[in-house]
Amino acid sequence: MKFPYTHTLKEIAEIIGTSYVGSDDFPVEGMNEIHVVTPGDIVFVDHPKYYDKALQSAATIVLINKEVACPDGKALLVSDDPFRDFNKLTRHFRPFVAAQASVSLSAEIGEGTVIQPNCFIGNQVKIGKNCQIHANVAIYDHTIIGDNVIIHAGTVLGADAFYYKKRPEGFDQLLSGGRVIIEDNAGIGALCTIDRGVTGDTTIGAGTKIDNQVHVGHDTIIGKKCLIASQTGIAGCVVIEDEVTLWGQVGTTSGITIGAKAVVLGQTGVTKSIEGGKSYFGTPVEESREKLKQLANVKRIPELLNKNKE
Repeated sequence: MKFPYTHTLKEIAEIIGTSYVGSDDFPVEGMNEIHVVTPGDIVFVDHPKYYDKALQSAATIVLINKEVACPDGKALLVSDDPFRDFNKLTRHFRPFVAAQASVSLSAEIGEGTVIQPNCFIGNQVKIGKNCQIHANVAIYDHTIIGDNVIIHAGTVLGADAFYYKKRPEGFDQLLSGGRVIIEDNAGIGALCTIDRGVTGDTTIGAGTKIDNQVHVGHDTIIGKKCLIASQTGIAGCVVIEDEVTLWGQVGTTSGITIGAKAVVLGQTGVTKSIEGGKSYFGTPVEESREKLKQLANVKRIPELLNKNKE
């Protein structure tokens, strides 16, 4: 998430009430999670195991819970609770704004787009031309939808990321300040849920078609011309490259990549990154031909046991 204008390190430190290491006027342009940071961004880290990863990342400002040696060209924000203070920044730069109408006056809706009854269109939403938004769809703030997109009834775009820190008193939510982006000619089935990014964008690529009852987690990027069948669950921070097919009830772990033109057969658990251009099946995932051979051999076990008895 980029800020509306560049702030100084001193200004950011004053917003969250922390000390800092670096010049007062060190430029701060935004905030992001570590997998999407760019120069000018703040990244937070609160465990020594990940200090080096954060300090060596593309981020130039590190919100950290211990004063450490600061790499050249970077700055530190030193906090007793970086998770809490990252949330403070989200509240400051992208606060929750209560809706004043079922279709926000700040929403931009393109020519020829049809909004069916009982839809909610949030603040700063942009919808392109010739779209069909069917009944009871909820589109949260800052969502961007391209041209010729169809979204079927009951779908929710932009709910919060499922991202929590366990504390003695319970689970503390990492607030979501990102967006959902649906590119041109995409189709989203009924009762789908596509979560917004924590700070970045959850993206559905141009021409991709998603069946009913599919969940897409925060910050996931789905490429162009993919097919995703019903009851599939895609975790957060997944990259699905172009022209991938996921059949029904596929599930993925987070942070993996599914290569271009891969085909994942139904009820597969994608537990690791997989190469493109191949077919996969099973849990844990394997190439489908090998997995089906294994299952055929399993079926022969009773026969082989009987032969051994004889």
